[in-house]
Amino acid sequence: MDTNERTMQLRLAAHMSWANTTDRSARTAAARRASHHTRFLDMAREKNPDATEAELLKLAASLKKAHYQQLALKSAQARRIKRELANQERSRQIERELAAHASGNAA
Repeated sequence: MDTNERTMQLRLAAHMSWANTTDRSARTAAARRASHHTRFLDMAREKNPDATEAELLKLAASLKKAHYQQLALKSAQARRIKRELANQERSRQIERELAAHASGNAA
């Protein structure tokens, strides 16, 4: 079976599974309980156990923004490093080509 057939087979299975699910909410309850939002609320409660619910929500929102900003920073750094390595490789390739061309002209 090729990858396209496998993908189609998996999509079909997912659709059939959801078609046979009578209580979608119950099926996804565990995932909702473990969601990022819950994680950030838990972190907010740890940082400030005496906070009101409104304060906890604000703190959780800030923690979530900080988390995603950190991910964005890491992503940007990884792209920069990848770009720099590619540029270095291009420079080395040009140097090799120039050296090969120069040695070919010297002969």
